[in-house]
Amino acid sequence: MRSVSTLTRADLAEAINRRLGFSRAESLDLVEAILRQMCDALAEGENVKISGFGTFLLRDKAERVGRNPKTGIEVPITPRRVVTFRASQMLKDQIAAA
Repeated sequence: MRSVSTLTRADLAEAINRRLGFSRAESLDLVEAILRQMCDALAEGENVKISGFGTFLLRDKAERVGRNPKTGIEVPITPRRVVTFRASQMLKDQIAAA
């Protein structure tokens, strides 16, 4: 089984710091600005496409009936908007080659 590690904001900022020579503070500000822009676009109802990486898509889910697995009682699940991610073919190919 593969060990699972997580790429964090700090890791992204460190990579920018090493590769582009920005200060650590500038690198972190850059990461935060990009993520803020993405969040703002999604909040306004826009999809976010990062070429060669993938697309973050908004999807509206209708109300439906769910069931409590413990008791079996039916419970209504309210309609909501969710974000899904669809990887680009380039990303899929890189993952498959790893």
